[in-house]
Amino acid sequence: MPVRLRNRGPAMFPSLRVSMRTLVQSQKGGKLIQLNLIPFSTRVDTQLLLEVLILFLYSAVIYLTAPGVLTTLIFKTSQQDKLVIFLHLLGCDTNGHAHRPYSSIYLNNVKVVDQIAEGVYNLMESYFKDNQTAYIFTADHGMSDKGSHGDGHPSNTDTPLVAWGAGIKYPRRLIPSSQSDDGFRFVDDHKHDMPTPIEWGLTGIERIDVNQADIAPLMATLVGLPCPVNSVGNLPLSYLRLSEAEEVEAALANAKQILNQFLCKSQLKQSNSLWFKQFKPLANYSYVLSQIEDLIAARDYKAAMKLSQILRSLSLSGLHYFQTYDWLMLMTTVTLGYVGWMVNLILHVLQSYTSFPRNDLWKKNQAFPLGITEQQVYLGGCLLMALFFIMLFLENSPPLYHVYVSMTIFLWTRIFCNYQFLKELWRELCSRTFSSNIKLLTIFVVAIFVLEFLVASFFERKLYTWCFLIVGLLAAIFVLIFIPGKLFLATYVWVACWFISIFTLMPAEIPDNNHLVTASGALIILIGMASRWFDLSSDRDKFWSYIGQFKEQKSCLFLVQALLVALSSAMVWLSTSHRAQKKGLLLVHQLINWSITGISIVLPLFSPTSLLSRLTSIFLGFAPPFLLLSIGYEAIFYSALALVLMGWTLVERANLYMTKDKGSSLHIGNLENSITGSHGERCLQLSDLRIPLIFLVLFNVAFFGTGNFASIASFEISSVYRFITIFSPFLMAALLIFKLFIPFMLVICVFSAITKLIRVSRLGCYFLVILFSDVMTIHFFFLVRNTGSWMEIGNSISHFGIMSAQVVFILILFALTNIYTKDIEIPSLRLSSRKAM
Repeated sequence: MPVRLRNRGPAMFPSLRVSMRTLVQSQKGGKLIQLNLIPFSTRVDTQLLLEVLILFLYSAVIYLTAPGVLTTLIFKTSQQDKLVIFLHLLGCDTNGHAHRPYSSIYLNNVKVVDQIAEGVYNLMESYFKDNQTAYIFTADHGMSDKGSHGDGHPSNTDTPLVAWGAGIKYPRRLIPSSQSDDGFRFVDDHKHDMPTPIEWGLTGIERIDVNQADIAPLMATLVGLPCPVNSVGNLPLSYLRLSEAEEVEAALANAKQILNQFLCKSQLKQSNSLWFKQFKPLANYSYVLSQIEDLIAARDYKAAMKLSQILRSLSLSGLHYFQTYDWLMLMTTVTLGYVGWMVNLILHVLQSYTSFPRNDLWKKNQAFPLGITEQQVYLGGCLLMALFFIMLFLENSPPLYHVYVSMTIFLWTRIFCNYQFLKELWRELCSRTFSSNIKLLTIFVVAIFVLEFLVASFFERKLYTWCFLIVGLLAAIFVLIFIPGKLFLATYVWVACWFISIFTLMPAEIPDNNHLVTASGALIILIGMASRWFDLSSDRDKFWSYIGQFKEQKSCLFLVQALLVALSSAMVWLSTSHRAQKKGLLLVHQLINWSITGISIVLPLFSPTSLLSRLTSIFLGFAPPFLLLSIGYEAIFYSALALVLMGWTLVERANLYMTKDKGSSLHIGNLENSITGSHGERCLQLSDLRIPLIFLVLFNVAFFGTGNFASIASFEISSVYRFITIFSPFLMAALLIFKLFIPFMLVICVFSAITKLIRVSRLGCYFLVILFSDVMTIHFFFLVRNTGSWMEIGNSISHFGIMSAQVVFILILFALTNIYTKDIEIPSLRLSSRKAM
């Protein structure tokens, strides 16, 4: 990309990709002329193409506005100082995404880009003939072998930067005894030691690494303009051919530009703050500037350079100080808001879904200390809220600050209104035995451990492998010990857990394997047949009759669903074969795929209402659309997840059987009242905490079992072409989201069925899910970062966003799955209805 210089001094053009255009900019008169240039990916005479396109488009723009001055304007523009020509070639990016970097199409496009670069250079040199043009060749990002980018891998973050021409230093050869690595660290705080490829022919040439933000001040210095207003880059002097005095002046200009940003933010914050706290290291910045000027005047350039670099570093620290000036207040407010919300949830669950409210003493005596009434508590909360509103208004705080503060005060006001209940709760806990408190503390620690495990799993999927290996073994031992004679159940649970543990060892980027997708259809049918046989034979065993059929049912629906699964597997093979032969998707195939999807998700509504029959029908009903949207091993994962969910159901049935026989359960103190709700639901017990915890584990496995939900690069869009024939981003995104929803809906359907099986309130368990999700949300809140690679920053934000939205997300899925699970019937069975906190 060429830049025209003034008569003296170096020049350069911006090399960061900001839009797909060729830009010709005149600094005199503030004129800006934009020319759109379409990048080609075929072999052409690039120099002729560039000349024709530039002249044609340039002429068209000028002719439409002022045809009489066309020739004069072209000549004057080309003769101006500080002329920047920005050439953006998009072909490598689009072809890399579409065909991947090692395809013949991409490699051919690289040759085209080389030819264009050579053509532009020859064109500029032959036109100006004054050796006053500088060139920079670079890219804004790299690319992985799969054609994606954004994470922190060097193949995505390391890009070439080649500079030559006027104002640029000549290459310097390495001394044999010297090291090329000077300890430079990039903005993501790690060394990039990727060696220069040997085939480049640059062995023995010194390589100077810079951060991408450093290119902006480099370009400004070459052109002879001030640094961009919001630039935080460090001027790479090693690229510039300057005298020692000019280097110091350039470094000082770079430091002053960042210092001015600091001063603007400092003045803005000081003018709006009631209690302003300045950045002390730069309190005497004017004295430092005068020192640098004196050193330059005395020609002590080394000392002036060192002081300029210190000033720049302090200015960056000052910028970060004011960018995070309100962080302490915001993080404190948001954290108190989350804690207040969680305390309110705990109080609501204790009052509405446990037996504690049976002790009505706290209801009869709602007295507050010092004779304060509930109305006075609310009034005090309103006055405190008004006081903070006034303070925030005087500081010109954003509206969201008011929302954060108001919600936090409201939630804690609600907590103080439950003063008497909290007092009775504390009294009850203090009256318990030491061993009971230790048991309660142990359960609390186990819950926190599971939640922290889930947080860690967002960063390392392989943790689920160890989780299922251990849980499978423990569950099998539990069944063998407490349910004698059920060796088959123990073996089944162990195999199912070990089977699903394989998938989190698989690569997050799913490789194409349509044969595996087709074969998984047969596996789904076999699982359905096994479940059907087990369902029909469950009445022979009293242990299993509770979840099996208790009415005679016809089998025609099962046969139709199995046929749809087989048909969807055949359509996967047929649609993929046609696309591989460049024939596209036939209309008849498209209609068949849509019809299979629509019919299959409706059929479970007509299945038998026994627990096992309905869950099997739901599993078979969502299998066809999931197969049609699969490209590889995730189709097998669907079956593995279903096997684990069925194992969870069977273990809960075993636990229910054991509890019935022993007639005992965990409880706290004297909170042992048998209370049954209007819908035959018993109150929550302390042991019921396992239900929301297991649900969260399986729900997150559905997230990460076949990829990384926080990275869209983990999901392929090729499968959507079995449903559509044109590029439609919104429809494609909708189909992918629907595919992601299917495992979640399967998990929630089993969760709802289990709450009916053990006779607990599904809504109460949902509130516990919210509570545990908020604990994870607070952890992710403190992990949000604003430095690093795109993926590191994006993932930290998306993790927090996912957990924050999970509450509403699960509620919506509960409403959808309720259509399938509301009719599930559980035979009458005498259960223990003791409840605990």
